[in-house]
Amino acid sequence: MGNARQFGKELGATFKLAIPIMAGQVGQILMALVDTVMVGKVGVVPLAGAAFANALFSVTFVFGIGILTSVGVLTSQAHGGREDQAKVVILRSSVWLSILVGTILATFLTLIQPGLTMFRQPADVLAQAKPFLVIISWSLVPAMLFISSKIFCESLSRPWVPMLMVYLGVVLNVFLNWIFIFGNLGAPALGLIGAGWGTFIARIVTVIGTLWYCLRVNSTPLSALLPFGISLSTIRTMVRIGLPVGGQYLLEVGAFAFATVLMGWINTTALAAHQIVATCTTTTFMFPLGVAQAVSIRIGQAVGAGSQSLIRIISAGGLTVSFLVMSLFGVGFAVFGKQIAHAFNSDPEVVRVASGLLIIAGFFQVADGVQVTALGALRGMGDVQVPMIFSFIFYWIIAIPVGYLVAFVGRVGAPGIWAGVALGLFISAIAETARLWWLTHHGNRFMYPVANHLSAGE
Repeated sequence: MGNARQFGKELGATFKLAIPIMAGQVGQILMALVDTVMVGKVGVVPLAGAAFANALFSVTFVFGIGILTSVGVLTSQAHGGREDQAKVVILRSSVWLSILVGTILATFLTLIQPGLTMFRQPADVLAQAKPFLVIISWSLVPAMLFISSKIFCESLSRPWVPMLMVYLGVVLNVFLNWIFIFGNLGAPALGLIGAGWGTFIARIVTVIGTLWYCLRVNSTPLSALLPFGISLSTIRTMVRIGLPVGGQYLLEVGAFAFATVLMGWINTTALAAHQIVATCTTTTFMFPLGVAQAVSIRIGQAVGAGSQSLIRIISAGGLTVSFLVMSLFGVGFAVFGKQIAHAFNSDPEVVRVASGLLIIAGFFQVADGVQVTALGALRGMGDVQVPMIFSFIFYWIIAIPVGYLVAFVGRVGAPGIWAGVALGLFISAIAETARLWWLTHHGNRFMYPVANHLSAGE
């Protein structure tokens, strides 16, 4: 009876934190969703161009997010241990690390422009994708700074203002897209490029508000963010924790991006349909991702406070929530696939292919939610190396090869690629959950004793 009460108490606390985080994650992806819907009204080729560019962008974006998850690990431990000075050190270090990460990733995406032909995409698609990719690449700098600021606030159990800033950015993005894509209010009709500028400007506005709130909620003056006195040891710790997570994210999202490339080998219709389904699954994925982040934060706070016994209870609650939420989305995809596809594009063939892919996506929604929540729990304990190895095996040794064989050798086409992805996600869900249960059963402690050692002079 006591265990049931404790489970209910911790489930409630996790869900309370997860709600605004989930809403904020959905808001972030709504920028890409808005771009997809509005660009889809221009034509199939711009939509395919957005699919290709966003696939490349998402790989670097998610890699950067992975690195910056270390901000949450350190901040939640410092908050749980009541280490106020450590939180100031973490905030300052995270600001400059996020700017550095965003600049490096944007430079990389800009420099690879001449080599994009190696992906063998249709020429008209590449012509649309290249300038769009350059613009959204440099939006990575404010995007990374926003991510680190958002994670910092969430780790202090203050997620509501960052969530509201996300939706302010979404509304602004819609308005700017209306101006730049379609040429309203006297502006030229820029099409896909206009969507890029709308996203760029919206991200700048969003990060300004969120960073200001970080300073206020932590009672920190603006001068504390100046680069003088940066803690190199803190940045090294963030990189040490974040790189394996970034690698794990890179392997998973890279597999989805390569699936996009494979779709382009089929035809433009398959690529456009894939973009619709990928946008839908990425949107629903934000819900369990929010739960995973809440679980990671609460486990980090438990580690900082020395409450090791709560780890399994918090994990179980998070897995339960993700299972239920993604079950609903799975049913929705399977039942309303055609209507969902038609909302993005009116081309009959695109709708037909996309609605079929949404049925497959419906089957793996639960697996996707469970695996990301288990990963969040493992990350909160500091277990980051093994999950990265798992991701390489499940996605690149199993999912992509199986998808290629079914799609091209078996001549199934686009559904074959998504079948391979589904297989990788199911195996990942089983393995990550088993590892989480094994570690918590044996009482292993995975924590980085950093929060209580940070100081402004380090």
